[in-house]
This record gives sequence, structure tokens and C-alpha cells, in this order.
Amino acid sequence: MSNKIKTNVVPQTEFTRAEQMEQAIKFLLFSISAGVIQAISFTLLYEIANFIYWPSYLIALTLSVLWNYTLNRKFTFKSANNIPIAMMKVAFYYAIFTPLSTWWGDALTNINWNAYLVLFLTMVTNLITEFLFTKFYVYRNAINTAV
Repeated sequence: MSNKIKTNVVPQTEFTRAEQMEQAIKFLLFSISAGVIQAISFTLLYEIANFIYWPSYLIALTLSVLWNYTLNRKFTFKSANNIPIAMMKVAFYYAIFTPLSTWWGDALTNINWNAYLVLFLTMVTNLITEFLFTKFYVYRNAINTAV
């Protein structure tokens, strides 16, 4: 059996409830692994390197996004979509999410919110909004095309 991507596969547009749950669970699990990467790198930068909140957050977020995008494209959405186009769509999401989340994170930590509480709430917001954006925009017509 070959591992080559089949490009003549008809995109799946209808999903059973079980398939939708499987996608959500996979996305959650991969996002948790990305969250671990983000939390560890944030902690190393914030606590050990003594960076302030926003650069610690931006570097950690970038590492987790690269990890999460790669795993979800291949295993959750199984997409044969054009990689540069899909990455540009994800970059568009982060072009909006990153400045907003950096701003609110910096603002909340400056009024003495706990940096880890802010990070956790931001990560949950990212998880929910990125799943919806990825499923319904990035891979909308290309789910299960790399089977």
C-alpha cells in the first residue's frame, strides 16, 4: 500500500456525528500537545530567561502553531489541500488572533492578573476559534482528501 497522497479523491462534505466527534477529539488532543509545547516554552522564557509576558507568549505561540498545524492537517483533517494556501489561511487567522491576544494578555498581566491564568484562558480561546476557523474555512472542501 502506498503512502502517496491521492489527488483525485472527491472532497467529503457530509460527516456523520461520529466523524465530527472524531475530528473534534483529535483536534483537542493535538491542541493539548501544542499547549504543552506552548506552556513549557512560555515558562522557560518567562521564568528562566526572565522575558516579559508578550515576547514569551509570542515565541511560545509560534512554536505551538507550527506543531498544531502540521499534526491537524495530516491526521485530523487529512487534507491534500495546497499546503502554502492552507498555511496562508492559518496565517490570516493568526494575523488577527496574535495581536489581539498579545494585547489583552499584556493588558491583563499589567493589572496584576496571573500570567498563567491569562495564558490558559487565551489558549482555550485559541483552541475553540482555531478549530472552527480551520474546519469551516481552511479545510472546508478538502477534508479527507489525503486518504
